[in-house]
Amino acid sequence: MKKQIIVIDGGNPHDTYEDYLAYLRNYELDFEKLKKKSWKETLGEKLGQDFEVILPRMPNPMNAKYNEWETMFNKLIPFLDETIILVGHSLGGIFLAKYLSENDFPKKILATFLVSAPHNDKNTEYSLVDFNLSRSLEKFQQQGGRIFLYHSKNDPIVPFADFEKYRNDLPEARTIIFEDRGHFDQTEFPELVKDIKDLN
Repeated sequence: MKKQIIVIDGGNPHDTYEDYLAYLRNYELDFEKLKKKSWKETLGEKLGQDFEVILPRMPNPMNAKYNEWETMFNKLIPFLDETIILVGHSLGGIFLAKYLSENDFPKKILATFLVSAPHNDKNTEYSLVDFNLSRSLEKFQQQGGRIFLYHSKNDPIVPFADFEKYRNDLPEARTIIFEDRGHFDQTEFPELVKDIKDLN
């Protein structure tokens, strides 16, 4: 039976609609990047036929609202296998950490992978609005299966200090540190592929 993997991509929350409009006005569109597939889109191909990768579209990722994402994620749950693997990149990572620390998940999670996930917006230059972690991550640690944390020291978006916070909150997690991956805006992610394949 194929192992089912759910990948939650990133997004940008904003304090107000005016902030969102300002973000759109200042957004620098990389047209060449639009032509390339990200590692999330090629993950299924790299993992092979023993895996099924699902990349759900979360509501309005450029003006993300936690309650909207939670509602959409809840709609996905009845369609999931009894045992799954979760992957969250950037805002998708903190979404999974928050969701699994606040809710009882009805399926067995074999592993959860957080890639360049923000932790909270205290002492940072960005705002996570309602995606902020509001409680201990103990429940996440209990039901998240094997937890993997990936971060790059040169991430220009999510500071490495956030990774350190996760490492402190999740002492049993496996940590993988890179020097030069930025925010993991790449077409392939061989280390993630290997770690998923190595799961028992």
